[in-house]
Amino acid sequence: MSRIQEAFAHGKAFIPFITCGDPDLDTTAEVVRAAVRAGADLIELGIPFSDPTAEGPVIQGANLRALTGGVTTDRVFDLVKDLRRDVNVPMVFMTYANVVYSYGTERFAQMCADRGIDGIILPDVPFEEKGDFAPACQKYGIDLISLIAPTSSNRIAMIAKEAAGFIYIVSSLGVTGVRSEIRTDIASIVKIVRENTDVPCAVGFGISTPEQAAKMAGCSDGAIVGSAIIRLLEKYGKDAAGPVEEYVRSMKDAVRACDTA
Repeated sequence: MSRIQEAFAHGKAFIPFITCGDPDLDTTAEVVRAAVRAGADLIELGIPFSDPTAEGPVIQGANLRALTGGVTTDRVFDLVKDLRRDVNVPMVFMTYANVVYSYGTERFAQMCADRGIDGIILPDVPFEEKGDFAPACQKYGIDLISLIAPTSSNRIAMIAKEAAGFIYIVSSLGVTGVRSEIRTDIASIVKIVRENTDVPCAVGFGISTPEQAAKMAGCSDGAIVGSAIIRLLEKYGKDAAGPVEEYVRSMKDAVRACDTA
């Protein structure tokens, strides 16, 4: 069983997203460790990029702050190496095709394996173009994580059949960000996924409250939260670890409650 599969093996998973280097890499390390203490099952690390097309203004701002602070892909790899001294939960990168291309696809995958990254999410790479990245990922044992959006419709089964690690179900059209209500019929998407693969699926985009997390985890295998955590980093800066730990604990409790409901 891979480390990612293990994260979903004991019930519903809670997955926080954190932009590396916002406000600085030392704070990122503290926040990741705080999230793990609070019960996070898997950590999604954003490698900052100058044009993060899938992101709303909150995460765009985090990318800009990180890049302005001098964060590079090499420095993010160093961060992961440090985290792996004591962080045992799976960690995946969320970044963009250009970041991987410019680093060198094979070199990037090899570094992921060397530093202890378990998977990569590339939101700007359509399923049909994943062949540019999949061979290098497979060679080094890195899961290239598929996304399924509300618009995927007749492609859901095809994407699910080739999925690795876990499937990221995008809850809403548009970019990331907090939403007051999620209207997408997640259950019908999950039903098709379940008919075609045993790979777990988690829902992200727009989740910010324990109630939303519980609802989304209730009809899938877990919940992913990004913008709400980035807002805490924006508000508290270098002192964000405590507030993030408290927030993650409340979200994990809500998700965990789905297992006993």
